[in-house]
Amino acid sequence: MSEDEADFMRENPELNQLPDHSPVVKEAIKILRQKAEAESGHWPLGLSDDFLLRFLRARDFCLELAFKLLNNYHKWRKECPEISADLRPSPLLNLYHAGYHGVLRSRDAYGSKVLIYRIEHWDPKEFSAYEVFRISLITSELIVKEAETQMNGIKAIFDLQGWRFLHAFQITPAIAKKIAAVMTDSFPLKVRGIHLINEPLFFSPVFALIRPFLPEKIKQRVHLHGGNYIPTLHNHFAENILPPEYGGTGPAMSELSEEWTNYIMNCEDYLLSISETT
Repeated sequence: MSEDEADFMRENPELNQLPDHSPVVKEAIKILRQKAEAESGHWPLGLSDDFLLRFLRARDFCLELAFKLLNNYHKWRKECPEISADLRPSPLLNLYHAGYHGVLRSRDAYGSKVLIYRIEHWDPKEFSAYEVFRISLITSELIVKEAETQMNGIKAIFDLQGWRFLHAFQITPAIAKKIAAVMTDSFPLKVRGIHLINEPLFFSPVFALIRPFLPEKIKQRVHLHGGNYIPTLHNHFAENILPPEYGGTGPAMSELSEEWTNYIMNCEDYLLSISETT
């Protein structure tokens, strides 16, 4: 192991704030690329600077952890073609138009990107859990291109109003394990917070399926707010970034959902280009 490589074998969160063109960042990218090329000559999505940087930032420039994440990302995509093989949003357009998903225009106070998912707008008779999970993957693949999101991660709000047994039956142990894998060590995004609101009592068994697969760090970032969620939710998110539906003064969910749908549709060619290849 070279001295330079040894320097990047521990976490260096302060490097996250350095610009892409910094010599230190460039050196870290170079070392990670060399390590990847030594491991395998076949990386379907390539090993560009921009691509490798997202893995380094996700693991605070710890080379060992970034390389593990890079491997896990490719392994997960190859092993889950039902989710990753076709990332075109057009087959899911009815789910987008229903208002299931939106991305806030403004980041939170810590610079995290904030995503909202509304379960009552998911018809489990029309869309499977795999297809719904693909919505999250599509969004993740787009926002991970943003340097600020790489640095400051994401937070997700899941509104479980309208959760039914038909939804619960879709979440099998196999799906729960795959969801947990992406949330923890298979995608280059830092999960800074998961906020559940309006969760019914019979959601507990589903959460119990997912929870064992989560590392302790992620478990501590899961917040259950219940039906009277506005006071506690506002402890985490400023009112001016939240939609009126959640006690905020920001753009309505209908606007955010339409805005994000238009954006991802404009990105369809890119999403198809990164769909799983072998």
